[in-house]
Amino acid sequence: MRRKGRWSLWPSISLHLRTLFLNKRRAEKFVLDGLPSVSKATQEPPGNGTRPTRVSRPSGAMAAASPSVFLLMVNGQVESAQFPEYDDLYCKYCFVYGQDWAPTAGLEEGISQIASKSQDVRQALVWNFPIDVTFKSTNPYGWPQIVLSVYGPDVFGNDVVRGYGVVHVPFSPGRHKRTIPMFVPESTSTLQKFTSWFMGRRPEYTDPKVVAQGEGREVTRVRSQGFVTLLFNVVTKDMKKLGYDTGPVDTQGVLGPSLPQGNPQ
Repeated sequence: MRRKGRWSLWPSISLHLRTLFLNKRRAEKFVLDGLPSVSKATQEPPGNGTRPTRVSRPSGAMAAASPSVFLLMVNGQVESAQFPEYDDLYCKYCFVYGQDWAPTAGLEEGISQIASKSQDVRQALVWNFPIDVTFKSTNPYGWPQIVLSVYGPDVFGNDVVRGYGVVHVPFSPGRHKRTIPMFVPESTSTLQKFTSWFMGRRPEYTDPKVVAQGEGREVTRVRSQGFVTLLFNVVTKDMKKLGYDTGPVDTQGVLGPSLPQGNPQ
């Protein structure tokens, strides 16, 4: 009887043990679910006994602190010109730059309206044609140059070139004024000069950008003729971060006639 009663209690004991085991598993699962997630670096056991640290990637602000290119923003205008012998002229401009440079915004070339001489003593041709372009580059080699070409009618009404000119965009930020001397190619002989005048086909470059290069210029016969005045507003970005120092703002870099009193230099 005593042996039979002891075996009769076994089902209730096994049921009680199973209930305790299930409750323990549920408690462990609840605790694990409630813990915050950790990175892989935190879960790995340290090898030297020190506390593991979380590995973090550089933020966007840190990446922006080390730029790979710099920007050159140029705006201004082709202000005026002085050609005492000619009237009713218009101007074309284009930019020439190195292989490491690329425009990101604005226009690389443009053509102005036809302007007539003013009625005052200066007899200036006023265009006030806007310039607005932005470049990016990794180095200053091939710094942009602006090439100007001035055209006007001859006695037969044909558009002929009246002058070429080129100047570098100012290196230092700020406001700048540049007066560019213009020149035109000349015929090599008197006969060619008369023929080109009679046919209305004056000597000119097939590509005006050639005036920004030095190759072949020594064999070209030219004649000085007129001046063109430009205004530049230059802004640079991230040049000093890449190790290039353009110096202080050029407040004395104004060439040519001075501006009227009351205007900033």
